[in-house]
Order: sequence, then structure tokens, then C-alpha cells
Amino acid sequence: MHTSLRQRRFAATALLAATTLLGGCATTGDDYRDPSDPLEGFNRVMYRFNSDLDTAVLKPLGRGYNAVMPAPLNRGVTNFFNNLDDIGSAVNNLLQLKVGRAVSDVGRVVINTTVGFAGFMDVASNMDLPKYGEDFGQTLGAWGFEPGPYIVLPVLGSSSLRDGVGLVADWYLDPVTYLQDDAVRWSVRGLDVVDTRADLLNASRVLEQAALDPYAFIRDAYLQRRRSQVYDGNPPPEEDPWAPVAPAGEPGKR
Repeated sequence: MHTSLRQRRFAATALLAATTLLGGCATTGDDYRDPSDPLEGFNRVMYRFNSDLDTAVLKPLGRGYNAVMPAPLNRGVTNFFNNLDDIGSAVNNLLQLKVGRAVSDVGRVVINTTVGFAGFMDVASNMDLPKYGEDFGQTLGAWGFEPGPYIVLPVLGSSSLRDGVGLVADWYLDPVTYLQDDAVRWSVRGLDVVDTRADLLNASRVLEQAALDPYAFIRDAYLQRRRSQVYDGNPPPEEDPWAPVAPAGEPGKR
């Protein structure tokens, strides 16, 4: 279903992105169109579709999952999928020439897969090996590709033209893709989606309470969060579209 490093970029992931920017609450009017969102009409239709799907299917599954899964096992399943994430992160860090981070990611995978019982325990974080979570969309951004228009993908949720291309590469970097048995592969992906949605139940409640226009709130949060990730948390200042234009100099003067 969903891709990114561990197929997590569906509507619920956009909720997580939104919670990182609770200081801002965006609204839109008929007289304004965000230049980053030229497909807003289509995107809002897809947002409603994903929201209805989440309400009818994913959210109830997440609640049921939390109700029946013991907390330690629930945490272990999340750690297992996070460990798979680190494989793709290592490749993307290497593609960005962040060799030290790539080595750290590989170290996390080795330690958590062995000492951490196939990743069910996150031993590496306790050994000061941070989790970087790089994906191919971030790699394209590091290579200088602009994000392009914002896009809401059916089921997958918030994305952009650049991140949509990145999803394809992330699919092939995911070890689950290479499971031979179809039933096992899709069962694992389903578990990943339900575990992720269960982890984000609190985030969705925050969003419902915080945003006057949830669509615009999620869009702006997603784009800002992705920009921050591309620049490793230190993005350059954005150009203010409302800043006054300086008058042109007189002819013959510099």
C-alpha cells in the first residue's frame, strides 16, 4: 500500500507531519491559491477520500490493534519495522555522500538485528547511534531537485512530484518487497500499516482539535517538514512572497 522507507506515507503520516508544526494553522479562501498546490481541487477530493477511508477502516483497525496488543509487543513490532527502515536510510545516506551517517545506519541494522532480536528491541539507540530515516525523496532534494507541486495520492496521502518519484525507489529499497510469498508479503505490509496507524491515533486527535482547515494544515506541515528533512533540520530562509520589491536602480548606476 504505502511506500517511503517502510511504506508509511499514507494519510496518517501526514497527520504526524502536522503535529510537528502545531504553532501554525493554515486556512484557505476562494481568493487565494498556494503556488505550491496548483492541483488543489484534485487534492482536496483525494484528501476527502483518504479521510473517509481512514475513518471507516484504518482508525478502527488502529484502535482494535492497540486494544489487543500488549504494549511491549506493540513497541517491538514498531521497532522491527523501524529496523527495516534503517536499511534504506543507509543507502540514501550513502547516495548523499553522508558516509558517516550511512555507517551509523548500517551499525544500527547489525546491532538491532542481532543483539536486538531481529529488530524487536532498539539496542542501537541506547548505544548513541541515532536514527536518520533518509528516503529517496530526500536524496533527490539533496541532489538539487525541487519538490514540484504538492500532490495527495489516493490511499498514500501527502506527497509531491519529487517525493512521488522517490516512492518508487523506496519500494525497491524495502526488504519486504523481496518476500517471495505474496500472502506473507502483503500480511507484513498490512501489519506495518495498522501498527503505524495505531501509533498515530493521538496525532489525529490533535489535528482534529487544532486545524480550522485540516487539508491546508496538513499540506503546509508536510511541505515544511519535508523541506526541513532535505536540509537536515537547518533549511535556508524561505523567500517571502509578500516582501516589497526593491526599486530598480537608475540607468548607469550600480
